[in-house]
Order: sequence, then C-alpha cells, then structure tokens
Amino acid sequence: MSIFTGLSAFPLTPFQNDAVDEHAYIGLIQRLSVAKVDSITTLGSTGSYAYLTPNERARVAGIAVEHAGETPVFAGVGALRTSQILTNIDHAEQAGAAGVLLAPMSYQPLTDDDVFELFRTVTEHTELPVIVYDNPGTTHFTFSIDLYARIARLPGIASIKIPGVPSDPAAARAHVSAVRAEVPKHVTIGVSGDAFAATGLNAGCDAWYSVIGGIVPAAALAITRAAQEGRAADAAAESELLAPLWRLFAEFGGSLRVVAAIAEHLGLAPHESLPLPILGLTEARRARIAEVVNELRLDR
Repeated sequence: MSIFTGLSAFPLTPFQNDAVDEHAYIGLIQRLSVAKVDSITTLGSTGSYAYLTPNERARVAGIAVEHAGETPVFAGVGALRTSQILTNIDHAEQAGAAGVLLAPMSYQPLTDDDVFELFRTVTEHTELPVIVYDNPGTTHFTFSIDLYARIARLPGIASIKIPGVPSDPAAARAHVSAVRAEVPKHVTIGVSGDAFAATGLNAGCDAWYSVIGGIVPAAALAITRAAQEGRAADAAAESELLAPLWRLFAEFGGSLRVVAAIAEHLGLAPHESLPLPILGLTEARRARIAEVVNELRLDR
C-alpha cells in the first residue's frame, strides 16, 4: 500500500519569542507517532512554512524525522523561487524525509505553464516522491483537472492534495471520479478541508491531509479508519460530531488560528504560538474554543 494514503497529520510549527519552540514541536511529533497516524506532513500551511527561513525549515524537518519513529514524514518545500525550492528539497533529503509537499507559491500570478514547469524541474531534481499541493486559499492559484493530469504524468508525482470536495455526496463522488479518470492509478488523491474530509474519503479519496490530525489525531483517525473500512455512515457521523469545530473554522476565518488556540489550550504549544505578524485569537474567542474542546473531549 502507498504511504500516501490514510491520515497525514499536519502539525503546527509552534513559535515562542520569534523562534521555533523545538521542545513543543518535538512533543507534537511524538504525540502523532504514538497515535499511529499514517504519515506526518511537516511544514505544511498549518506548519507556517512560508514564514520560516531555509535554516529553520531544515531544522524543523530534521526534528520531525528524528522524533517520528517509524511514521513517514513528508516535508513542505514551497517557496517563491525555484532555486529556493530546490534548496529546501535538498534539506528534506538530508533530513530523511519520505516525500515532499509542493505548493506553487508566488507574488505575481502564475500561469498553468509556470506551474507545470515548476513541477517538471522539481521531479527532475529529486528522487523523493512529490505531493502536489492545491491550496488556492493561500497560494491564490487554482489547478484545473487538466493541469492535474499534466503534472501527474511526470515521474515522481505520488499524490495530489485537492481542496475540499462538494458537501453533497453525489457531487463529491463525481468530482473525485473526474480527477481519478485523468491521473495515473499510482497517484493517490488526498482531500483537504477538514469539514469535508469524511465526504471526500467516502467519495473515493485515498488520503486525508488533515489540520486537526496534527493536534487531535484521535478524532481524525476515527473518521479516517471508518471510511477506510467501508463504514461510510460512521465516518460521516464522526465528522458530524465535530460540527461545532468546523463552525469555528468558518467563523474565525480558517483553521490555523483555531488549531493554534487548541494546542495552546491543551498545553501542547506556548501562548501566542503563531509567527508574527499573525496574531492569535482574542481571549473571548479562545474561551469559546476551550468550551468546544471540552465539550467534544478533544483532550484525548
């Protein structure tokens, strides 16, 4: 079975006093390894990769591999310039990463040809498997299915991380089937957008690239394992239990500040753990998150 299946947990990279809190980060990685997630993706968007220097990123990737035990680690390598990406890939290789995650970052708008040539250059540079990271909310670049197909045929492409699927199960199945029809069989399809994970997995996605999996892996594993075992109704029910959390993601402008507040509430990260200028949530919002965490028993 491909290592690019099941639950891939995306942990925070916690900061304290404008530096990576290595002690807290080690704790997060060990927590995921003990929980037996299928893989750990360090330096994803939840890991604030774009805010770290190359040396910080190399150090974080090394820590993740060192403390993940037998759990495969994928490292985010996205950057503004291709040369910087290749340097990040070299660091990921040296750290012992099992694969790399690449989002097409840019200040100027990118064309499909720009993005294709980026992935072609990367796959020629490394023998590490590559995850295509489609995250238009942060990169402001939207992949088409045609572009998925072009890139997926490059040697070394292992998985495509698609944004959240439609909420309607039939529409979700149609979308995943349309992607699957255009990419090679060995390339897995992973869903993101945690609120849609159960629907995506039930619709045929092979993996869940998960924000909450990086902080509260037990809840994410319950959804993933149910879907993998063909218990679609159970997967949907487990996701529905987390509806109060999904609503907070929507209300507070995304998942990053919410999961940081959860990690801080659970003592897994220091207060104000996000890299400035990203401010954490207000005390009133933190109190609401604490109520939801306690209500859903996410401290397990």
